[in-house]
Parts: sequence; C-alpha cells; structure tokens
Amino acid sequence: MKSIILAGGSGSRLWPLSREEYPKQLLSFDEKESLLQKTFNRLCVFSMPSEIVTITNVKHYQNIKLQLNKIDKANVVIGEPIGKNTAPAIASTLEYFIQTGSGDDIVLIVPSDHLIKNTEAFAKTVEKGKVLAEQGYIVTFGIKPNYPETGYGYIKTDKSLSGGYKVEKFVEKPDIKTAEKYLASGDYYWNGGIFMGKISVFMKEIEKFAPDIYKNLSDLDFTKESKIPYMLYDKMPSISIDYAVMEKSDKIALVELLSDWNDLGSWQSIYNVKEKDKDGNVLTGKVVVDNVKNSFIYSQKEIVAVSGLEDIILVETEDAIMACKMDESQNVKKLYEKLKTAESDTTKLHKTVFRPWGYYTCMNGGKGYLTKTICVLPGQKLSVQSHKHRSEHWVVLEGKALVLKDGKQYNIDAGGSIDIPVGAIHSLQNPYGEELKIIEVQQGDYLSEDDIIRYEDCYGRV
Repeated sequence: MKSIILAGGSGSRLWPLSREEYPKQLLSFDEKESLLQKTFNRLCVFSMPSEIVTITNVKHYQNIKLQLNKIDKANVVIGEPIGKNTAPAIASTLEYFIQTGSGDDIVLIVPSDHLIKNTEAFAKTVEKGKVLAEQGYIVTFGIKPNYPETGYGYIKTDKSLSGGYKVEKFVEKPDIKTAEKYLASGDYYWNGGIFMGKISVFMKEIEKFAPDIYKNLSDLDFTKESKIPYMLYDKMPSISIDYAVMEKSDKIALVELLSDWNDLGSWQSIYNVKEKDKDGNVLTGKVVVDNVKNSFIYSQKEIVAVSGLEDIILVETEDAIMACKMDESQNVKKLYEKLKTAESDTTKLHKTVFRPWGYYTCMNGGKGYLTKTICVLPGQKLSVQSHKHRSEHWVVLEGKALVLKDGKQYNIDAGGSIDIPVGAIHSLQNPYGEELKIIEVQQGDYLSEDDIIRYEDCYGRV
C-alpha cells in the first residue's frame, strides 16, 4: 500500500504558536514527536518509508524534510510552489506514484495534523477500508459524532455495505440546530478528511470530474525533481478533493473510524486532549496561577502569572501573547487575519527559525541593522552564498567555526570574529563535534532572508 500525507496549512488557528512558515503539523504537543512525525510513524504500519509521500508548500519543504529525515531518510517530499487546496495536491502525488510504477496500488491519504492515539484501532479501520477499496470504492473514514459540532463537515450515509456504507452526500459545516438534527438521526458522520482507494480509480474520477486538473498532470516530470514547477501548477484550479470529486462520484463508501480522532483545530481542542490538574487547568512552561480554573496557559519563554480567572486561553511566545475565552478559541483565526492585514511579522515566522543545519534567533533590529544568534549543529554547514545588500559581522560564542570567504579558509575559536563584506562569497561551517554558536550583526539597506545567492548547498536549495 502507498500513502500520501497532506502537509499544507497556514498556521492561523493555533497562532501564535503556529505561523505561516511553521504551521501546526510541525508542532509537538507532548514534547516528543510533532504531529507530522506521529502521522508518518502511523503510516509505516502499512507502507515502507519510501512509499510514503508528503506533499507540502515549498516554504515548508526544508522543515518537513528535516523532521521526517529524523525517522527515515527514505521518505519522499513533494513541494508545491503555491497552495491550491487538496485536489491538485492529491492528483499530483498520485501522478508521482504512476510515474514510479504504482498505477494500480491502493493509496491511503491522510492529513498531517490529526492526533490519533489508538494506532491499533486505526490500523483495524484501515484494513476494513482496504476490502472496499479493492472492490473499486473510494473509501472515506467517518467519525461518529458524540455532540453537535458546528466546526466540521458531515457525511450522510445511505445503504449498508459489507464493512461500511454507501455515501449519500457530503454536507457543509452546519449551524447548531442542524448539527443537533444530524446527531439525532444517526446517519451522519464527521468528515475526517482521510481517504483510501486504488490509484487507478482515483485518477479515473479526477479525469471525469476535474478535467482542469487531470489534463495538466501528464506535464509533470518527477524523474527530474520533486518540486512542482510554478507555471504548471498555476494552471490548476484551487479546489478541495471533496468539491472536485467526492461530492460528485458514485463510488464513495464510508467506513467508521474505530480509533480516537482529533484534528486539533483550535486551542480549545488542544486543551480537551491534554491531562489537567485538580482545578481543570493545563499549564505549560513558566506559569504561576492563583484561583484559576478550567484554563489553558502556555508560556514559551517568560514567566506568566494569572489570578482569579476561569475558562481562558493564554499563550505566550517569544514575540506575541494571545488571550481569549475558552469558547472563543475558534476566533483566533480572525485575530491572525487582522495581524496579517497589518503586515505583522508575527504571522509569518517565530523569532527562532529552524533550518536543516540548526537554527537562528532574531534578537534585535532597526533601520539598517539586524542582530541574530546562530546555532550550527555538529557536522552541518550553511550554503556557500553571497548577499547583494548587506554585510555581516560574526562573533563566535561557543564552539569553533570554519569560515570560507572568497576562496580562503579561516578557523575561528570562541571570542574570535570575522567580517563578511557585501558581495563576498562565504559559508559558515561546523565540521566539529560540538554545537557552534555565533552572534551575527547584519548591516545594509535591505535585510531579508531572500537576499541570498546560493552557489553550493548540501540540502538542495541552489
């Protein structure tokens, strides 16, 4: 069996912990594996690591690859140049499987940001779905609702099949009265966005119901690279697989998901799945409370002290604080959109940004200057690069740096420094056994991450 992980996301609903360039699936809520890594491990029960393909936006590509390489380097990641919703993403990844000789295999398609703890029950559900997929059905896995949720789409079932049901229709997110009716009827399931079927069946339905997507697939060439060309992808409509295929096809079956399931779509949903103290609180980080009940309080860096409040969510990161009532957590997305309209950097990146070679933290900045701390992990190196608009001054804090500058090598110990002029071809490297930490001071009229010309790069970014 082949598997597809859909790893898009804007980072809006769990802001400020998630960001546009570091969305929900990259986060860990148990201080162990991220949601993406948990998803990958869950799929390894059914597929070899090389048969699990993750499709994501190119701006997430390096972080996705970095996390998955920690599990198995045989994983495959496809980069979308722009977000086009799930239908083009799924169709393009199916085309990858066809080009690599897997045209009639069964494929399991899952989002990257679901939390499923009972993996044994999940595996049993997939095996039930596989029986229907082999009969030519596209299988969707539905969650039996236990309360009238208005934040999920619903699926109405029709007649029974062996191991599942025929699907009558897909339904949009309802209002509360409609959701109560769905719950009482017993014929409706939450749409979990998990699908399974033969690759050939998926492609025939895409050809039939989404020709504007299908006609462009033959121009993809995954023998050359795993990143999709912009001009080709831009021709495809932006549409979900539900709208494009599932709502129109007569080959859709539903199997009830036997395991637990949570899409962690809000801070309240994070609170719901976390273990709570005697007062019903979930407290993470440097948090001090007095007379606080039924609340979620998260501190990433600073001390957060709260007194006399109930049913609140408060999240502190290096550069932002978000607070709301517990039952208003779905509206965090509105705050995110307002900040994005105001062009706030807090919607895009954290102060600390992870890269394949390590990470950097923005410390301070102003007109014409920016200060960072940079950590290069043992055995890693930054690309050989130059900048058109800025100079840099590096001071080694810990470890030992190997610096390449205009064809010469420099070994710099802790306390030493070096200047990198505008236009100099350079690289910061750490071939040693301990972490390298430096302070970087940038000066120039334009200080942005896109002011980089790469000449050599071991992570494929040239």
